[in-house]
Amino acid sequence: MSRPVCTRSSCSRIAYAVLLTVFAFAMVPSLRAQAVGSEAQPLCQPQVVGNRRIPKESVLARLFSHQGDLYDPQVVERDFNSLWNTGYFDDVRIERVDSPKCVQLVIYVREKPTIREINYKGISTVSQSDIMDALKKAKVGLSVESQYDPTRIKRAEVVLKELLSAHGHQFATVKEEIKTIPPAAVSVTFTVKEGPTVKVGKIAFDGNNNVPDRTLRSAMKNLKPIGIPHSIILENLFARTFDSSKLDEDTERVRQAYRDRGYFKALTSEPTTHVRDAGGLNPLTLRPSKGKRIDILMPVEEGDRYRLGGITFTGNKHYTNTKALRAQFAQKDGEFFNATLFGKGLEQLRKAYGEGGYINFVGTPVPRIDEAKKQIFLDIDIDEGKPFYVSRIEFQGNSITRDKVIRRELLLEEGQVYNSRLWELSIMRLNQLNYFEPLKAEQDSESRQNTDDATVDLLLKLKEKGKNSIGLNGGISGLSGSFIGLNYETNNFLGLGETLSVQANIGDLSRNLTFGFTEPYFRNKPISLGIQVFTTKYDFNPAKGYSIASNLSQNVSSAQQSLLTNYNQASTGMTLSVGQPLRHLFARSGVTRVGLSYALSRSSVTTFNDNTRNVFQTLAFRSGVQGQNQLNGIISSVLTPSFTFSSLDRAVGPHSGKDLNAAVSIAGAGGNVKYIQPIMSWRQFFPMKNLKVNKEGHNVLGYRIQVSHISGFAGEVAPPTNRVYSGGESDVRGFDVRSASPYTFIPNQVLFNLTNPDGNTVPRDPSNPALGSVQIPLPLYRLVSIGGDTSMTANLEYRIPIVNQVTFAFFTDFNMTFDLRPDQLRQSISGQQAISSPMYGCPTVINGACFGGKQLSFPNPLQVVPGTNYVPRMSNGAELQVILPIVNAPFRIFYAYNSLRLYKDVPQQLATDSATFRSFFPDSGAGQYTYLQALQLYGSPYTLREPRKTFRLTVSTTF
Repeated sequence: MSRPVCTRSSCSRIAYAVLLTVFAFAMVPSLRAQAVGSEAQPLCQPQVVGNRRIPKESVLARLFSHQGDLYDPQVVERDFNSLWNTGYFDDVRIERVDSPKCVQLVIYVREKPTIREINYKGISTVSQSDIMDALKKAKVGLSVESQYDPTRIKRAEVVLKELLSAHGHQFATVKEEIKTIPPAAVSVTFTVKEGPTVKVGKIAFDGNNNVPDRTLRSAMKNLKPIGIPHSIILENLFARTFDSSKLDEDTERVRQAYRDRGYFKALTSEPTTHVRDAGGLNPLTLRPSKGKRIDILMPVEEGDRYRLGGITFTGNKHYTNTKALRAQFAQKDGEFFNATLFGKGLEQLRKAYGEGGYINFVGTPVPRIDEAKKQIFLDIDIDEGKPFYVSRIEFQGNSITRDKVIRRELLLEEGQVYNSRLWELSIMRLNQLNYFEPLKAEQDSESRQNTDDATVDLLLKLKEKGKNSIGLNGGISGLSGSFIGLNYETNNFLGLGETLSVQANIGDLSRNLTFGFTEPYFRNKPISLGIQVFTTKYDFNPAKGYSIASNLSQNVSSAQQSLLTNYNQASTGMTLSVGQPLRHLFARSGVTRVGLSYALSRSSVTTFNDNTRNVFQTLAFRSGVQGQNQLNGIISSVLTPSFTFSSLDRAVGPHSGKDLNAAVSIAGAGGNVKYIQPIMSWRQFFPMKNLKVNKEGHNVLGYRIQVSHISGFAGEVAPPTNRVYSGGESDVRGFDVRSASPYTFIPNQVLFNLTNPDGNTVPRDPSNPALGSVQIPLPLYRLVSIGGDTSMTANLEYRIPIVNQVTFAFFTDFNMTFDLRPDQLRQSISGQQAISSPMYGCPTVINGACFGGKQLSFPNPLQVVPGTNYVPRMSNGAELQVILPIVNAPFRIFYAYNSLRLYKDVPQQLATDSATFRSFFPDSGAGQYTYLQALQLYGSPYTLREPRKTFRLTVSTTF
């Protein structure tokens, strides 16, 4: 038996179907006659001929005829149709071969060719990845190694034209070329002629008597020119690419702009377009513009303008308080009707009902118009439905995290009335744990309603993050220099939500060994307990830190280095903490926690320059201990109550939400230092969903405001190591770390050699030069940066994700660190005596000994240098941030321009007036010469020059 074949290359599907039908009707009588006229025979094992890619077993599996069955022409007809309908073959033929024992069916097939390669020629506007994404989105199914199908090729051609049209090439042509690659493959080549670039030309309106063109044009988000908004001259700088498919959207936006201004009956007709040559000058190249422009003329009918007369409700059986329902709508009666505000009010009404379990709520507004008063009344017909209760809450994908760990973060419980707001807050709480990939309520949760029982089942789909982190940690920063270390951390120990961390870092400026453990739910109660044991050593030397980072001395000269507080601090101690969430405080908007921590540490300080040593040893921050001894054995016993609120959508890299952190550290319950240090920080993030290029809200605008203060009490000042030092990548990026703070004059005693006019020093004993020269003790004030007691910081960033783990950001940083309380620079009694008790000056020299010196009284507290206290500092710039997979920290390269900085010359301040200062020197030629030398050396002004711009790399975060 054989069948005629109609291949797809020679016949259309319709022609083949007709031919197949006729052939079947013609063959059926003969086949039946043959079956009646002869005894039916059994079938042998069918054979398959011509298959290459498709296995023989797959072909036989499609047959209804099997070995041993009696031969039946109708079954063979079904076999043919079954094979042809698979779409795998260009030709199918079944032949019958008779033998004495059985009937042999031989199946001849010719497979459709596979696509070996796909090429695109002449395309420069879009990339090949853009084309593949467009084909995937349109579900064309065209890819390498797929079956060749002319229909798919035509669909791909249409998609390609639409893609080019969206990029400004409406006149593009696409021609496909198919080449055969023996034995059973083809090559597909799309040859494209893009044609001229088509951009939007002039946008005009016809019929707008009350609303100006500029206002309507600004509503056309897709096609309006790019420029500076709300400016008359610079508003329309660059034309957008014309996309006809988006013109309808902009037409509706123009109508909505009218409805938002009270023109409830405004209509927009189909715009007319006119193609022309571009003409004019290109603002970038200043050359004649090329390509095409499409001018748009949009007819509008404004109609009358209406005010909101009132909003009424019907059908509200459960919520009978109409004032509460009306409060969901922000617009007041008597104002011009605003359709957008009314739509937001409906959404708020839906959420309000959703919080009461009415998840099938429907509100249908019915407008009533008073033409005489030009008012519009809206009657909202409410279909409340019935309240739904939560039947079950199930989880999917938590192979490690136990259900109870997830369930205890939920604010919604089984058997409770369903509350949509509590469900959204529950998902936000889970995101803040950082156990799972970021969850979204609309994507990662499913609800199944049982209308009869008025219950709803909730399913939450989770994707766990790796709970263990073992790796290398290191990098470069201004505070720590270059450092490297090992760390182990698990934020979900044994799937119970416990946190265990061990970290060891060592570097040029730092050494840190820390062990910590946190139990978030003690005895299954929402009480967190934590312990941390640490030993650290930090070298607070900003100039050294940045020179290590870049092999260059950064922004700081040798003279300026002496003005900074350079010291190291070694500390060992432990911290105990306890916290509890406040479920009922701000529960509708975020997560609130209160906490209490106690830290006990022992520290020692080593200073690196004379100015730092003088001020550290004389400040009254330890009672009963002065001098070098007070820099050793510093025991801090610090109690810190804290309050936190967070509605951030995720713990790392938040896109939306806000958080507040407030804490007050109180040192004095034990230990030998006493101070109080409140600090408060507020952050907020906004997904930028209103931009045309960023519809999904990946870009983020974020800001932080932070205020801190420190002061001693009970007769003591705050330790100099705890005072506020600003500058660096943690607050104002363009300044050196810990350098943006006030400067202070500290009194010093300097021994100055008595020198003759010939340059030789005056010896104490001419017969014994080994005794040295005559030295005059001089009282002087030296300049040093001692930090401030108050700091205010504001940071603003616009973050643009580029690819995975890579972000580009524009930033503005502002900081002001100042001394609000002058009494916090008070010296101790012994420190004051150490500088006031010596005799200063050497007006009389007899046999190398000084006579006639006098004592001086220095003011206490220390004086802040005028012009350096209330100094605002601001950095503006851009940075590139990459999350390093091994380091597990953000590597950042940033450039900052400091628009506000300290840039001045500070006159040297002598301890006495000039006449008294002259009296410290002998009335001789050597005395006069030495006086002039000292005046020149110690009377010259200080030059304070903070950097104008900074380019730097670091591994750290700002906020």
